[in-house]
Amino acid sequence: MRLRKKKDLSIREIDRIVEMGWEDRTPFDAIETQFGIPEKEVIKIMRSEMKPSSFRMWRKRVQGRKTKHTKLRKDEVKTFKSSRQKQISHNKYK
Repeated sequence: MRLRKKKDLSIREIDRIVEMGWEDRTPFDAIETQFGIPEKEVIKIMRSEMKPSSFRMWRKRVQGRKTKHTKLRKDEVKTFKSSRQKQISHNKYK
């Protein structure tokens, strides 16, 4: 999968990336798998789409969080399915 930039994304995709980024249990790897957006781009999107205070709060919360970084997880959980996942169309991550 080729890496994508924010300018290549629809508004709906950006909204979903922000939502997945905000969810504590959705790893950055899941976002990259589904949208082709690496962690650094997710952070840029979050910064541009959120209020500065909300971004700082989010950044502080996810920095080093094991559930956001698959490589830091001790459990071998490869996927996470949110309760809203069934409602989302075009969801490629399973």
